[in-house]
Amino acid sequence: MTDLNGSRGMRLIAGNSNRPLVDAISAYLGLTPVKADVRRFSDDEVFVEVQENVRGEDMFVMQSTSAPANDNLMELLIMIDALRRASARRITAVIPYFGYARQDRKVGPRTPISAKLVANMITEAGANRVLTVDLHAGQIQGFFDIPTDNLFAQPVMVKDILEKLAGKEPMVVSPDVGGVVRARSLARRLNTDLAIVDKRRERAGQSEVMNIIGDVEGRPCILIDDIVDSGGTLCNAAEALLNSGATEVYAYTTHGVFSGKAVERIKASKLKSMVVTDSIPATDAVKACANIRTISIAPLLGEAMRRINNEASVSSLFD
Repeated sequence: MTDLNGSRGMRLIAGNSNRPLVDAISAYLGLTPVKADVRRFSDDEVFVEVQENVRGEDMFVMQSTSAPANDNLMELLIMIDALRRASARRITAVIPYFGYARQDRKVGPRTPISAKLVANMITEAGANRVLTVDLHAGQIQGFFDIPTDNLFAQPVMVKDILEKLAGKEPMVVSPDVGGVVRARSLARRLNTDLAIVDKRRERAGQSEVMNIIGDVEGRPCILIDDIVDSGGTLCNAAEALLNSGATEVYAYTTHGVFSGKAVERIKASKLKSMVVTDSIPATDAVKACANIRTISIAPLLGEAMRRINNEASVSSLFD
């Protein structure tokens, strides 16, 4: 049955990981989230009770698996199981930030591929489809045995860049060789030049910038990445770019993990500003940091959810 907004039995339910984003998507879609009790027993086991009838409904479960990653992941799995047992027609796991994505291959002997394990868990819990944003590695889509849509935040970033840096003719910079495809895509959308920071990582969480591939002299630069965790890579890259003649440096990243002293590091860095999306809720420290700004992917996610519900094309969002 189709409602006045063209949605056919579309319902939204959410865990506790990112309530502000849920509220924004609900407003975009004109939906009221399904009432559910998602809480902890005294021993910290997750308890979920869906408090409305969802039989035959097209359910979208909103939950980022950001910190605390394991708690949020268990909430997601148990919500999916509860909906499956409540006879929902279809269950789409909407995961704005997919945790464990950086463990996407064996990096040494006797190490796990945790991204594949998490994909298996979500599938076995009863999800029929996955919707996520800017996976750390595109091949993770293949870890799922169910349809998986990986949205790109770049259209949202491009709109912000065109508004905030109008007339500045910025140059797009990849902070490492591994991010060249992402940076090239943004440079193409902005119709501008591309540079690459060549760095050598000495140990996990630390990086040393070696040199800049490309001429950034006299140009404002935009660093583009999918995740900012410790912030070391982007802060070091900004300093190297300025030392190479860049006039100012901005950073655009999809997922603001901000672990450890990342916010302090960014605040003290030479970055003019760092822009992140609301795929992960901003902490008080992030909100208080003068050179960190948040833009919303709620319209992007909301429109993708609407199209999935209506069996319309999702990829055409990025044409």
